[in-house]
Amino acid sequence: MIAMVPVRALLVAVAAFAAVLSDSAHADDSSPWISDSHSAVRLIAGSRSGAVLLGGIAFQLQPGWKTYWRAPGDSGVPPRFDFSKSENIETVTILWPAPTAFEDGAGGHSLGYKKQVVLPLRIVAKNADKPVTLRAKVDYAVCEKLCVPVEASPELAFVSVASTQDGALLAALDTVPVPATIGDPNPVTIREVKRNGGEVWVDVIAPAASEVSLFVEGPTPDWSFPVPTLLDDAPAGVKRFTFALDGLPPGAHPEGATLKLTLVGPGRAYEFNVTLN
Repeated sequence: MIAMVPVRALLVAVAAFAAVLSDSAHADDSSPWISDSHSAVRLIAGSRSGAVLLGGIAFQLQPGWKTYWRAPGDSGVPPRFDFSKSENIETVTILWPAPTAFEDGAGGHSLGYKKQVVLPLRIVAKNADKPVTLRAKVDYAVCEKLCVPVEASPELAFVSVASTQDGALLAALDTVPVPATIGDPNPVTIREVKRNGGEVWVDVIAPAASEVSLFVEGPTPDWSFPVPTLLDDAPAGVKRFTFALDGLPPGAHPEGATLKLTLVGPGRAYEFNVTLN
């Protein structure tokens, strides 16, 4: 059972970092912070109503440190989550906020989050009338120049009819990419995806002065494409990204593969499922 741009909610002054991480300062709608020297993690719960609940995994990172998206880019370690010890929970789905690209110091880019991020959780209870307790085993890495593995096992009972965390969770949901299809009339959209020999070109329509990022994932996590780059020579009105068809698992072929493209524009991100020809 198992899904980063920093979340606008939960902004915390660096000077107050230690105070925020105090285990004693938490309400019924959040678990105590579990902290190490570079980061901290906790669970938060939204208002409870019915069998489908909204929760979140909140991360705080010390200045200069980062953690990773589900696809970490050219380098990095994706986080891993295990919710199997939870009570009265049928499924947990992670909704991943769009990531940011960072130079990895080796000529490539890693994908993830700095400062703080909330990963929203869509939780389905087995029985809506019984208590729900979420127990998470979280394995993640935090990196500055070197990477440090971290393990944490927060748990939280979902008991708040009205939660103080609803605003933070809604803000986090606002950073999760919206499903889209090629040619949708969104402010930022993909117009065309085409093969060019051993590369893929992705033509994006976006305001001329806007900053746009593109990330690509294969059908399964063992596909590891490079982070797409923006070409200087593109048709008028188009931002053209390209990536090589590298990083395929042994025996895999790109023809017919369904790729997930995450397009991050100003204020909104979109997610496209595209089948290669």
